[in-house]
Amino acid sequence: MLKLVDPILSPELLYALRAMGHRHDIAVVDANFPCDAGDNRLVRLDGVSGPRALDAILGVFPLEEQEPHVAWRMIAENDPVKILPVFEDYGATLRRTQGKPVELTAVHPDDFKDRVRAAHTVVVTGERRFFGSVILRKGVIPPT
Repeated sequence: MLKLVDPILSPELLYALRAMGHRHDIAVVDANFPCDAGDNRLVRLDGVSGPRALDAILGVFPLEEQEPHVAWRMIAENDPVKILPVFEDYGATLRRTQGKPVELTAVHPDDFKDRVRAAHTVVVTGERRFFGSVILRKGVIPPT
């Protein structure tokens, strides 16, 4: 156990988060998302909802602030403007942890899957809602 670190952040996930560099991407995907380790790190958080996993990750993960798009979701049901409840939950988590609204940029499913394959780390959650996956871009921690 560690102080001030959410206990759902496993040793493997903490290692991956620490190993990531500036502008590396992390994918937090739902339980149904088709993925294998490929060239990226695969971390499992079975039984943990996507928004709960996102909340824990964003407790230690600096989100990129110098780019217009830093968080992505898949277009749901061929409708780029359709906002599913899971997207609202992710948006609320991003807003609360960042102290401001963060746009979840909608991308075509094929492009989203390509981005997941290119991500530094893929976190498979227990999220069972369809389209319950997001990708985040890592930022920096400024000097104090």
